[in-house]
Amino acid sequence: MMKMIKGIALLVFIGYLFLWAITPTRVYKTEWLVKVKAQTTSTYFGDQGTTMLLYTFPVLFMAVLASVYIHLKNQSNQNRDEGEKEATNDKLSIWKRPMIIKGLGIVSKIELAFLLMFIALVVWSFVTYLHVSFARITPKSAAKKGEEVWESKLNSVAVRFGLIGNLCLAFLFFPVTRGSSILSLFGLTSEASIKYHIWLGHIVMTFFSSHGVCYIIYWIATNQTSEMLKWANTGVSNVAGELALVAGLIMWATTFPIIRRKMFEVFFYAHHLYILFMVFFVFHVGISYASIMLPGFYLFMIDRFLRFLQSKGNVRLISSRVLPCETLELNFSKSQGLSFTPTSIIFVNVPSISKAQWHPYTISSSSNLEPEKLSVTIKGEGSWSKKLYQMLSSPNPVHQLDVCIEGPYGPASTNFLKHDMLVMVSGGSGITPFISIFRELVFTTETLKCKAPKILLISAFKDSSELTMLELLLPSSGAPIKFSKLDLQIEAYVTRENQVANDKKSVRTIWHKPNPSDAPITPILGQNGWLWLAAIISCSFVIFLLSLGLLTRFYIYHVDKNTNKVYSFASRAVLNMLLICISIMVTCSIGFWRNKKKNAVNSKQIQNMEGATSVNSLNLWLYTVDRELESVPQQSLLQSTNVHFGERPDLKRMLFEQKESSVGVLVCGPKKMRHEVANICSSGLASNLHFESISFSW
Repeated sequence: MMKMIKGIALLVFIGYLFLWAITPTRVYKTEWLVKVKAQTTSTYFGDQGTTMLLYTFPVLFMAVLASVYIHLKNQSNQNRDEGEKEATNDKLSIWKRPMIIKGLGIVSKIELAFLLMFIALVVWSFVTYLHVSFARITPKSAAKKGEEVWESKLNSVAVRFGLIGNLCLAFLFFPVTRGSSILSLFGLTSEASIKYHIWLGHIVMTFFSSHGVCYIIYWIATNQTSEMLKWANTGVSNVAGELALVAGLIMWATTFPIIRRKMFEVFFYAHHLYILFMVFFVFHVGISYASIMLPGFYLFMIDRFLRFLQSKGNVRLISSRVLPCETLELNFSKSQGLSFTPTSIIFVNVPSISKAQWHPYTISSSSNLEPEKLSVTIKGEGSWSKKLYQMLSSPNPVHQLDVCIEGPYGPASTNFLKHDMLVMVSGGSGITPFISIFRELVFTTETLKCKAPKILLISAFKDSSELTMLELLLPSSGAPIKFSKLDLQIEAYVTRENQVANDKKSVRTIWHKPNPSDAPITPILGQNGWLWLAAIISCSFVIFLLSLGLLTRFYIYHVDKNTNKVYSFASRAVLNMLLICISIMVTCSIGFWRNKKKNAVNSKQIQNMEGATSVNSLNLWLYTVDRELESVPQQSLLQSTNVHFGERPDLKRMLFEQKESSVGVLVCGPKKMRHEVANICSSGLASNLHFESISFSW
């Protein structure tokens, strides 16, 4: 069943790419499209029905199939012995392995294949568009318009720049759809694919800017400067296109690192201009043609509204661990129905610091080992995180802290058990994603009684105060965990000190007093979230089609008669956008609130339990634990740790020394470290080393 669903989804995807490949050809426009329009144009949808059938429906259908597939896969994984090396049978596992490409960094073969296909599609489309259009431009045809040949060709080039920009725009929103079933179907995540959104954004604005500049030159050369102020009732509206371009240029300017890093809130607020950009883009080209890029944006809107609903409430913050190296561990209450995989991330917002800033952090807890708690580790490396650290590390830290959460998001599954050994290389706070992996493997060995791979953790720190980050391998509360069955070796390197500093500070644990309105973190759409997502995509689109059909048949058709020359394009676009928003908001709200009611009972039970705990602790909400690394309760952690001062790890030697038949290598840290490890693994000098890609944020 699962193979059949995935096979159908892949066939639809191949067909969708084939459609884009033939779109620029003359045969498609003069023969195939004419035949399809003859069969699909109706009094209910007009020409728009053809575009939605060809370009919108296949992507939404693929998203629904992918959601069902991921749900069945998750159910299958839950029913299967967790110790089974399922990944060895995964035909896509080879394609998921990363490689290092100069100029691109570390990418998997799947990502590289998609990138090459997209570049080929863009080049093919642009060349074909120009070849077809230039073939029709002759001195005679140009003279009929009162133009020179070069002016006609400039006009043609300007149009083709816009068409290619539209093609890129159709794919722009897929990487930023955090809960995307399409990305998950191919083993990708939004976090790992965000670089493609950045690249696509640059490409889109380059083509659209070229489109606008070429038209301005063309209008000046042909004495048609009045066209710049044209807002046509039907057809292309130039003013709308200019407004969309201005909004896009402002967004584009704020994405460059010099502004994005130093003035994040400027970048954040400016990026909301995408709403105006999309609205005026639809006004510019008309809703019928805009339906070409609709599916990616439609799925993004569903994801964005669900995230908006989740982020409206405050979550219950149980405690914080304050480390002397400007690092925090925040521990939240979560429902037992919320499960996530190691290396998943959540987005955190603290309104008292900034209502606008949402920061992604890797989850450091295990949903299996700690079913009622979710933890994240935050390193004070930016202005936002430093303010949070100052609030909690002061002599009188805050007892109540409002926190909003989006997520979690991450890989649908992890395959670390397929290896005989795991080598995890981290630099500084890069140890964060490995904490969740370590705790998950503890659960595998101690609870499921399954054999886990050997673990070699190589961690590089700047100073000895950062050694306290190793304490985060152990949960902050609850019964001490045991990992006697786990073969663990930690090699910690302190690069800037030759001995332990004398002014060592303790790790503090702060217990927070929750607000009555705080709630545990719950899945946005419940335990069957992927099925609910499939239902929301299907139902919202059906509602949109029904309402659009009725509106067109009983109102617009009586005015326009499918001529597209009477009824205002802007009015049609507004009605379409309004219907899309209503259908998405209604279906998402029903799915979200229905699952929220289901979680209300569990949330109340957790609140009662925490209330009893607070009484037993005599309302002592601030508790300080003076605990050095040497006095960790689990002495086996200390016994497994070797600390090296004043040197850096010899990664090449350490990796080549591992003789197990299959060694999974994971790295999280500075870019230079990641590339060094990737180069070692891809050198071919050790066939047992397998570089594994992970998503991380800290």
